[in-house]
Amino acid sequence: MKRAVAAAMGLAALAGCVTNEPEEVSGRAIYQDYCLACHGDAGKGDGPGAAGLSKKPADLTRISARNGGKFPLVRVMSVIDGYTRRDDVGSKMPEMGPFFQQGRTVMVQTGEGIETPTPERLLALAEYLRTIQQ
Repeated sequence: MKRAVAAAMGLAALAGCVTNEPEEVSGRAIYQDYCLACHGDAGKGDGPGAAGLSKKPADLTRISARNGGKFPLVRVMSVIDGYTRRDDVGSKMPEMGPFFQQGRTVMVQTGEGIETPTPERLLALAEYLRTIQQ
């Protein structure tokens, strides 16, 4: 009986140590795993995989500059996940939507007071791209 009580107490203590905290999502890590090969370490479009492409990958450090100094978060996320590229037969960038459907969803302000459920990984990657703007 004492062993059963001790075992139950041990399991209860162990269960208290297990967290249900979501794992931290790193936009930089996602970039390194999925984007660096073509866009390069610094995001300039000069990665090792870019050499064989007929069209050079975009310089991701100039997104804000190409948009009047403002980072277009929603448009960037749409390009990354493939939503705005579905009809672009010339695009070499893979559609990333299926990858981003894994994991948590967060609410993102997408304009005019509208909040949209957005994959957390997609937001993290877009926010990382915001940090490399020149």
